[in-house]
Amino acid sequence: MTEAYIYDALRSPRGRGRPDGALHEVTAVALGSQMLDAILARSDLPGNGIEDVIWGNATQAFEQGGCLARTTVLASDLDESVPGLSINRFCASGLEAVNLAANQIRGGAGEAYIAGGIECMSRVAMGSDGAAVAVDPTVAMAHHFVPQGISADLIATKFGFSRADVDGYAVASQQRAAQAWAEGRFDRSVIPVTDINGLTILDHDEAMRPGTDMAALGALRPAFQDIGEAMPGFDRVALLKYPGLERIAHVHHAGNSSGIVDGAAAMLIGSKAFGEAHGLTPRARIRATARIGSDPTIMLTGPVPATERVLKAAGMAIGDIDLFEVNEAFSSVVLRFMQAFDVDHGRVNVCGGAIAMGHPLGASGAIILGTLLDELERSGKSTGLATLCVASGMGAATIIERL
Repeated sequence: MTEAYIYDALRSPRGRGRPDGALHEVTAVALGSQMLDAILARSDLPGNGIEDVIWGNATQAFEQGGCLARTTVLASDLDESVPGLSINRFCASGLEAVNLAANQIRGGAGEAYIAGGIECMSRVAMGSDGAAVAVDPTVAMAHHFVPQGISADLIATKFGFSRADVDGYAVASQQRAAQAWAEGRFDRSVIPVTDINGLTILDHDEAMRPGTDMAALGALRPAFQDIGEAMPGFDRVALLKYPGLERIAHVHHAGNSSGIVDGAAAMLIGSKAFGEAHGLTPRARIRATARIGSDPTIMLTGPVPATERVLKAAGMAIGDIDLFEVNEAFSSVVLRFMQAFDVDHGRVNVCGGAIAMGHPLGASGAIILGTLLDELERSGKSTGLATLCVASGMGAATIIERL
């Protein structure tokens, strides 16, 4: 089997996903094409030097619809002979794009791909493409559909995480993100976004709140209590699935949940022969990939079985992994991951995560994998695992080995 390697990894800074956010005037095509062009320039590749672009985005509607990957290729410096594939595994779309590229190479279908993802949440609202799992009663009722915030609170209730626990995790995320930026840990990967005149629009993650503390978070009202407790209410739906619980404790709010942002990320994935042909040195080997389906009601526990599966595929144990990146959709997601595997927080999300810097749905998987690679190189550690929970009950994971 041909091995798949990461030759480069980069991302945009993340802008607030609101009309006053720094990236609001930048289209998904413009933002994505800047990432593709940066990969080509940094690797000195010709425009026809890759097999395909695999691009993840979760809300494939309006300007993010119509095979955004192909449109982004046409707007970039890539040759028109390079096709484009848009995929959607909700929050794991960016990681799944990388995994798909790696497995295509392993199977002999091409020597190199650019893979990653994008989400311009200030321009294309989350959920604006519709979601049958939520609105089709034949599915929603049969599978006890609830919104993700209810699922996050359900995890906290079922596994014993208090308001102090989830708030404390969020404060740590903000502190770690601020420290990572101050120490220049993202310097290699973050590509400033520019306008048509080449002037920088944004060069840092805009949504961070480094002054966040427990007192500030403690003043915030739970965000999902009303939709949970209102009659008939989503709490009752969830408790039908989990009758052993008396009630759902609503502990999540905007401060301990992932931020809505704009952002994009891309990776250059190739075989050993590709690197040798273009004088490129691989940074990491992709050791194993995995994806799973999980309970669609509690929904966000997917990182646990996805990690179990990817470890099995790699022939490894949890103790063999030096660093973890677990997407911070909500605090309880990461707390449950650490609880399930008895993993110390010192090995998990060491640069902070989406609670501090934001979660641009389709891009986040590629972002956290790139952060993991940077941290393995910075720290001199060897092996890392990236994983995300996914809407409607799924999970994805990837193990990489630094070279």
